[in-house]
Amino acid sequence: MLGDSAGADTIRTGLDEITVLAGTAETGGALFAIRIRMAPGGGPPVMHRHDPGEVYIGGADDPDRRRFTAGAGDVVPLAGRTPHTIRNESTEDAIAFVVHAPGAPMEQFLRAVAALGPEPGMEEALAAAQRNGIALLGPIP
Repeated sequence: MLGDSAGADTIRTGLDEITVLAGTAETGGALFAIRIRMAPGGGPPVMHRHDPGEVYIGGADDPDRRRFTAGAGDVVPLAGRTPHTIRNESTEDAIAFVVHAPGAPMEQFLRAVAALGPEPGMEEALAAAQRNGIALLGPIP
């Protein structure tokens, strides 16, 4: 069951708590399915892009800002190589379900960043991103 995380692996990066629902070991590398709990202000610090496509479950389009506001049950698909980020701009914790396909680049990157500790340096994070085919693109517009 998607919401059942009893005994699941947890990865912490910055303000985010990532629960692995299906890792690449269980899916033959095809998928990396996670639940992200983001504190207010949580999410990646920069825009990024990567080859794997993603599906976020949890957005209504604001065409003027190319921004999506996720609501419960909304689905936001992103094709691979699409520049993007995700951010919790509310004052409450937010939860998103995300599936990456193929899964290995994102799983390896998140685990590498988590291994750097609670406040990794940008150079270390950039190196982990580069090793895993993730381009960090700069500040959020």
